[in-house]
Amino acid sequence: MDFLKRTDAGKRTVTAFGRRWVRNFFKNLGNIQHTLLYRKTDIPVIITGSGPGLEKALPVIQKSSKESLVLAASSSVLALVNYGITPDLIITADGSSWALRHIYPFFRTAANSALAANLCAALPSQFAGLPVLLINDGSFWQNIVFHELALPSVLIAQKGTVTATAAELALQLSGGNIFLAGTDLSVQDIRTHVRPYSFDQLLFDSASRFTPVYSQSFIRSGLLKDGGSFEIYAAWFKNALASWPRRIFSLTESSVFENKERLPEENNRGSKKGGFFEASRAESGTFTKRAAFALAAALKNGEYSSKLISELSPMLFPDKKDVTASELEKEIFNIAALESALAANG
Repeated sequence: MDFLKRTDAGKRTVTAFGRRWVRNFFKNLGNIQHTLLYRKTDIPVIITGSGPGLEKALPVIQKSSKESLVLAASSSVLALVNYGITPDLIITADGSSWALRHIYPFFRTAANSALAANLCAALPSQFAGLPVLLINDGSFWQNIVFHELALPSVLIAQKGTVTATAAELALQLSGGNIFLAGTDLSVQDIRTHVRPYSFDQLLFDSASRFTPVYSQSFIRSGLLKDGGSFEIYAAWFKNALASWPRRIFSLTESSVFENKERLPEENNRGSKKGGFFEASRAESGTFTKRAAFALAAALKNGEYSSKLISELSPMLFPDKKDVTASELEKEIFNIAALESALAANG
């Protein structure tokens, strides 16, 4: 049943956001200036999600941040910087334009951080000046583009929740223990997220005598409970934990972990971080055009075309059956040209 729920949720998401993901991909390609390379370390990694439980963990994270690698889901950045914590790496994989509300605080207050991003994510043009650790979701069409452009990337399949992506990334960045905070995947009373949270301003802006913030929070928590997305993510996370190395713990109460774990004191002694990230210059001026031509060439190749059609058709033509390679090629060039024109016009 959990598998069917995840599969159905995945299909609905691709139908709703597939075209936007492809557009984001081509847009972001044209903005890359520096890619981020990494050397594996052995220090602890702290991953922050945006669940309500993050608030209780903030003092611990602040104390340990100098000797640990702090990976922050973009939705947790506002709470971290509000507490005086600058994450080392901010992770985003959400293709929705709403996700930009989580990214903007990064540019205002956490500019010393680096960014880890799937290029299908919604990214503002300001990210162009930042070093980016590129996340390749392993799809055939992305592999073709990254290979053609010789762009270094880390391979992490789509997970549905950015915290799971962060956990996979942490396993590749470090051989040390990994501690999650704010991965509640549940609603606490009527609280759905940590405070402050980027979307809270939407509630305050729309508040009135008839719809006070408290009432809106109650409605939002009910919708999340009824929607069942937390349950789907929690079930996936529990299954993933069984296959991951037994060095992933939770600093806070969570519907995923049976017991929470403290960050051991010995991990905070003498293990100073630094020196495992390096920025590399990327000549992105022709990336968008070259990516489109690489996909077009692959669509003409009988060995590759069927695989590409099966991946790209649901994204670009979700309501159409039997999409041809030529239709996909034309649409890819249209998207690449559109994003290039928009970039040229500022």
